[in-house]
Amino acid sequence: MKNKTEISRKPKWLKTKINTNKSYNDLKKIMRENNLNTVCEEAKCPNIYECWSERKTATFMILGDTCTRGCRFCAVKTGLPNELDWNEPERVADSVQLMGLRHVVVTAVARDDLNDGGAAVFAETVRAIRRKNPACTIEVLPSDMKGDYESLHTLMDSKPDIFNHNIETVRRLTKRVRARATYDRSLQLLKRVKSIAPNTPTKSSIMVGLGETKEEIIQAMDDLLAHDVDIMTIGQYLQPTRKHLDVVKYYHPDEFLELKEIALEKGFEHCESGPLVRSSYHADEQVSQASAQRRIKYMKGYEKQENTEVDPSIFS
Repeated sequence: MKNKTEISRKPKWLKTKINTNKSYNDLKKIMRENNLNTVCEEAKCPNIYECWSERKTATFMILGDTCTRGCRFCAVKTGLPNELDWNEPERVADSVQLMGLRHVVVTAVARDDLNDGGAAVFAETVRAIRRKNPACTIEVLPSDMKGDYESLHTLMDSKPDIFNHNIETVRRLTKRVRARATYDRSLQLLKRVKSIAPNTPTKSSIMVGLGETKEEIIQAMDDLLAHDVDIMTIGQYLQPTRKHLDVVKYYHPDEFLELKEIALEKGFEHCESGPLVRSSYHADEQVSQASAQRRIKYMKGYEKQENTEVDPSIFS
């Protein structure tokens, strides 16, 4: 077994190149001028230079920069949040327009101080982006909103293109890794989305390297599929600071490839799996590839039922 010193040394495949080119600097300037937060920065995402340099997608973090929870894996600061800023949705929409993004992810800090968990602001942000950027696809990544399904309805009424909610880890480690969240509540939230909007793709993510077993990862896949989740992402947990959970294991890229193959064989429409993968990594490609897989599955079923009318809404 490796000791803590050996584990603290990151393997070569986790090293990223800093690329602060003009595109990256322009995006950062837009964020600061519009007083916006991004999970790309707050969570210290290793892919920020790649994503921002290509100007394909960005992940906006609304509802402030202070979370009411203190998950032991997350770098976002915790404390008493500020009052809601109802001008934020328009600023996000304007920034998406200035950046020329083709896919945008809207996430948020957990706001357990709000009755709806921030769902109303989420919904207005989606609507504002769509008004000003009709060609841009929109993905939402909310907290569990304390399991309040009226809040979920409020959010889903804005008709996001994809709904993302992360279970983060396997069942056994959930209590240790996540604050105030439960494994089953997250699964139920994902399943409830399908009852509200059956054609909206759902997505979830786990981090590996926290002490889970391969069998537990596979069980998490089965649990997600049992709750009608379409897309799964798997990435390496990286310790943000010494105050956060230690890394137990660094998975090799070949292990991530194997997990991806297992996920696809089990029936996920798309799986992004790799050491630097995060929930929003290549999010624009995930949407298009999942849609293509859904089309293939649907048409195979249609070929067996010659008189069945094709519903084109499932491909939207």
